[in-house]
Amino acid sequence: MTDDLADAIATVATETDFSGVVSVTEGDATVVAAAHGQSDRAHAVPNTTSTRFAIASGTKTFTALTVMRLVESGLVDLATTARSVLGDDLPLVDDGVTVEHLLAHRSGIGDFFDEEAVDVEDHVLTVPLHTLVTTEAWLAVLDGHVQASPPDATWAYNNGAYVLLALVAERISLVPFPALVDQLVLAPAGLTETGFHRADGVTPGLAVGYLNDGGTNALHLPALGAGDGGMSSTLADVDGLWRALFAGDVVTPATLAEMTRDHSGATGDERRYGLGFWLAPEGGDAVMLEGCDAGMSFRSSHRRSTGVTWTVMSNTTDGAWPVARLLAERFG
Repeated sequence: MTDDLADAIATVATETDFSGVVSVTEGDATVVAAAHGQSDRAHAVPNTTSTRFAIASGTKTFTALTVMRLVESGLVDLATTARSVLGDDLPLVDDGVTVEHLLAHRSGIGDFFDEEAVDVEDHVLTVPLHTLVTTEAWLAVLDGHVQASPPDATWAYNNGAYVLLALVAERISLVPFPALVDQLVLAPAGLTETGFHRADGVTPGLAVGYLNDGGTNALHLPALGAGDGGMSSTLADVDGLWRALFAGDVVTPATLAEMTRDHSGATGDERRYGLGFWLAPEGGDAVMLEGCDAGMSFRSSHRRSTGVTWTVMSNTTDGAWPVARLLAERFG
């Protein structure tokens, strides 16, 4: 199977000019690990299986895990309202919106980046990118968006909801959100190459992101992301996260079960959604992380029944999807 799978991946990678990395593991055994394309085209630096890639909305899973660690500690509850933490900030957020609504994309709050209305490579931030250096600075981005629907009325993917979760977590814990993620998720999981990175700084080993027209994504990214994006990781760390999660090293098995049960009702596509995790269609048992933004695409899937994990990370906007489709067809 290894040679056949490696050949199939290589064929798709060549046909689609894939730039990124891919791995398939079964338990602790690596079935396939491969790198294609360049992490820095200007200096002809090739991608390697240890290259670090931005994971865009894959960050949401880390945000959800951080919040659920706070729930386990008793500092917050799923029924806690955002308003009880916000005070007078963001007055357009409905007073009934809870932490659980935000986690499940059922809050109905207005979104600063409505993916149904804009292209992922559009410039959507209305404040200077260099000013977004703290979670609190994102209040200017979240403000002014009217409630789109009543809380818990419907499922709608919402980036702003996860920025708001980061703000709530930071205010409740009194710890800056990137440090909180490190303390509550990354350290317990043993992830040493994962975290928030400064878009205006230098992160060793981080791949440059490229747009569909070949330009870089430098003018698309905030200086520091919040709960909806802004993290980067490696193949080894993503695989390590899955192992740590199902070993009970990050949250309890009961908490993970709650996070990986369907909270969406209907997502508008075949997949379902838990609390920070995408789920396989009805009847499947895969749990997934996914992210896409200007100059980055990422998907990782873990089959609970077989122990097979596959991950695709790309430093182009749409690069991950052809390889991900191949692996989804093979492994679910």
